[in-house]
Amino acid sequence: MDKDEKRQLQRKRLMDSKAYQTMQGLTRYMDRYYLDALIGVIPGWGDAIALLSAVPFVYFSARVIKSVPLTLAILNNALRDVLMGLIPFFVGDIIDIFHRANIQNMQMIQGFVDGDEVMIKQVNQRAWQSAIALVVLLLLIALMIWALISFGSYLYLLVASIF
Repeated sequence: MDKDEKRQLQRKRLMDSKAYQTMQGLTRYMDRYYLDALIGVIPGWGDAIALLSAVPFVYFSARVIKSVPLTLAILNNALRDVLMGLIPFFVGDIIDIFHRANIQNMQMIQGFVDGDEVMIKQVNQRAWQSAIALVVLLLLIALMIWALISFGSYLYLLVASIF
């Protein structure tokens, strides 16, 4: 069995896996049918649910493909999507319509499964950048949650003082 046949066999095995099928379904519903933007309307919970949709991508990249750079890039993309989705007054939900993190994650995974040298090189180059960005994004998400809670408390006190 030559190298191309082995790659084709491995590619078929990966694409037939339950995790891969789940990722395709999530991509279709969350990004192509804009479910990510719709559930983002639910303050806080919508973005948490959207973040859960990244779990199969992280699992597939970390456990099946076994690529740390790919996993970092997927986490970076998912957390960036959550951060943008947390922007209040429906601005984050509008951004979710255009960002389409799951499609981007699927393209990166597809590049690794297909052995696309250009995609693999791009993801590998972004590995350190993604690690630093992940720390920054986690801090920004924590700051955004704190700001939203503070704003909500302020509004509650304002309304309570009127009545």
